[in-house]
Order: sequence, then C-alpha cells, then structure tokens
Amino acid sequence: MSDLLTALALVLVLEGLCYAVAPDGMRRVAALAAATPPGQLRTAGLVAAALGVGLVWLIRS
Repeated sequence: MSDLLTALALVLVLEGLCYAVAPDGMRRVAALAAATPPGQLRTAGLVAAALGVGLVWLIRS
C-alpha cells in the first residue's frame, strides 16, 4: 500500500511540475484531449497503462 501511495504522490509531483513549468502547453494538451474521440483516448490510456505495468515489472524484477 505504501508503494501505491508513493506512486500516486509522484504522479501529483510530475503533473504539478508540468503545470508550473509550462501552463500554456498543458492548456493546449488539455484542449487537444477534449477534441480527441473517446475511443482514441481509451486506446491511448490502455497503452499507457500497459507500458507502465511493464516498466514497473521490469524495475521490480
């Protein structure tokens, strides 16, 4: 459970840094995501999740 909370905290740190360093770029990314069809977003999310699981598995093994 501690590892999960640490990972979620790290996500918040990275996302916060993106908004702090490049707020206009993040606004453009959000607008682009809003204009992207749901199926395409779902596919990108599943691919990102699978890559994340794979990376965690490689790092932990």
